[in-house]
Formats: sequence, structure tokens, C-alpha cells
Amino acid sequence: MQVHALDLNDFCEEKYTLIGIHTTLEDYKLAFLLNSHLKTSFHRATYNLDFNNTAEDVSFSIYDYTNKEYDFEWYLIANSCTQEVKLNSRGLLQSTETKTYLINEKKKVDFFIKIVGEADSAYITKTIDRINTINQVVTSYQVDTNTLKSKDFLIF
Repeated sequence: MQVHALDLNDFCEEKYTLIGIHTTLEDYKLAFLLNSHLKTSFHRATYNLDFNNTAEDVSFSIYDYTNKEYDFEWYLIANSCTQEVKLNSRGLLQSTETKTYLINEKKKVDFFIKIVGEADSAYITKTIDRINTINQVVTSYQVDTNTLKSKDFLIF
């Protein structure tokens, strides 16, 4: 008879750091600038972060990068998704745009960088300082994930 044992550590949450970025840049341009300033290699992931519900289907773009030196996985995630909804009326407006947020409590954040792994605070501070040197970035900062109600959306 085969015996299966489960370790309690198998059910623990993965350790990650979340950085919020405020910018007006498109996702591909931000990824390019991060690659030049941080010496990363973000590239468009083969998947999006998709959510399907009865009202609408939303899709958030993802760029990923693996740091082999520190064994970190980085993800650049858009916080908003804009969709055009066609109206059935024959009036002046034929369609309208709706904006959906990945993390509703952080509507002013345009992008998140999720760094999976146990990074020390000096590494995170240095990364944030380098992001803030990009002219097109208004600001970036570390987000306390314990205060987020929607942090389950960041599990992928």
C-alpha cells in the first residue's frame, strides 16, 4: 500500500514583493524602458491574466522575466483593462468604454511589478530607485500586500 504524506509547507503562500508604478506609458514601452534601466529582459508572456464573468471578459497584459542570478521571477502586470462596449441604441453614441481594474483598491496604480522570491529590502529599494530615474515614470513604490483585499488576483 502506497502512503502519501502532505507537508504543511505545500500550502503556504509564495513569497513575493509588489511594486506599484504610476505612468502614462503603454505596457510595451514601459517594458522596454525597464529593460534598459534595470538590465532586465522583460518580454511579452504567451498568456494574459484573463477573468471571465457574466457581465464582461477582461484581460490584463503580462510581461515576464527570470533573474537567474538571484532566482527571482518578475512579472510586469497592467492594473487596468479598457474595453469598448457597443450600445444597442441608434443615437449619437454607438459605443462606450469601460475600464476594469485588477486591484480595485489601487486604481491610481497603472502597473505592478511582482517579484517572486525572498528579496531583501536593500534590493527592492535599489530597484525602486532605478525605476524612479525613468523620466516617464511619475513614481514607484513598494505596495504592502497585507492591506490588499484583491491580492488573490495576483496568484497565477
